[in-house]
Amino acid sequence: KLGLTSDQRNYRIAEMSKTFPEALIEAPECMAEPLTGIPDKDDRHVLASAIFGHAQVIVTSNVKDFPLEYLSQFHILCHTADDFLVHQFHLNPYLVTDKLDAQAININQMRCDVLSTLKRVAPQFVELVEKF
Repeated sequence: KLGLTSDQRNYRIAEMSKTFPEALIEAPECMAEPLTGIPDKDDRHVLASAIFGHAQVIVTSNVKDFPLEYLSQFHILCHTADDFLVHQFHLNPYLVTDKLDAQAININQMRCDVLSTLKRVAPQFVELVEKF
């Protein structure tokens, strides 16, 4: 869906797994089946993993398949990447901009380059940072 080749996708997954090993949550398969409040059966494992991993938020562009009324019983929210990043910015704008700068340095670019990449999936966040 992001227009990546399988090599690019595999590289991204490997890098994320290496950088954030604690984020790899595999809930037991039996947990997903009874989560019938998630309309798409193929998305139920996401909520099961969130519950199993004690997550507070599911970040996805597919928010329509994660009804707030259903998620609320598990004390889990569902945000788009834009919503999530805007929320993080409001919590601590200095920390967020420091992280953006660190990411830019890590890939030998400037903050504006990172923001340019993010603009497609998080336009409100980018606008907030640019105004900041």
